[in-house]
Amino acid sequence: MQTEKVTQYIVDWLKDYAQNANMNGFVVGVSGGIDSGVTSTLCAMTGMNTLCVEMPIHQAQSQVNRAQEHIAQLKERFPNVSDARVDLTPVFEEFKTEVPETSLETLDLSLANTRARLRMTTLYYFAGLHRYLVAGTGNKVEDFGVGFFTKYGDGGVDLSPIADLLKSEVYEIGLFVKVPASIQKAVPTDGLFGDSRSDEDQIGASYDELEWAMSMQDQGKKPEDFEGREREVYEIYLRLNRINQHKVTPIPVCEIPPEFK
Repeated sequence: MQTEKVTQYIVDWLKDYAQNANMNGFVVGVSGGIDSGVTSTLCAMTGMNTLCVEMPIHQAQSQVNRAQEHIAQLKERFPNVSDARVDLTPVFEEFKTEVPETSLETLDLSLANTRARLRMTTLYYFAGLHRYLVAGTGNKVEDFGVGFFTKYGDGGVDLSPIADLLKSEVYEIGLFVKVPASIQKAVPTDGLFGDSRSDEDQIGASYDELEWAMSMQDQGKKPEDFEGREREVYEIYLRLNRINQHKVTPIPVCEIPPEFK
């Protein structure tokens, strides 16, 4: 990848899109991870107003520290960057008291997705205040490979500047645009469960393995073409790719036959 050219292309694309939409800048949820670190830096590089919002919900201190380090670094580098911190923990806890109690095994996942949707609502609150665009932080593997995001949570955005980049390419740009080393070295996690589980723990495969699987799918390979760990990874990828198509494809519209109208 031609990192410098790709970086400048994304920056120009962001700026052109915002100006054509007659918007004043961008708002980005900053989590302390590489994707939000790169996205917020690219937005800052446009020279347009860039608001970095930290939204902890029972967040691990290590994630909070990385997010704050990154925001502080961005504000030092770019005069157009500002920040806000909204502690959503009490909002989340109050929400739990208002919904029916359940012992269903899907409860943890439902609450994890609720966290993401509370954050999306918060970002759009700031976006509405300032006429900003909500910049998405999803990469290609997450958004179009395994669907590893929350519909109308971190998937609820106005534009997706890094969604055509593989995770490895995001790291390349992160290094080029000087995202803090602590973020570059951190184990990827969505931080939605309030514990130390990583993305790999949840998915069952690393991003390097998933990138390999995406390339195998592009080549039309089948699971039986592989054995051992490769087959296991490919089957994980294909299963997630299949069941999460409802996130990737546009919302289905029930089109009424003309003769019925």
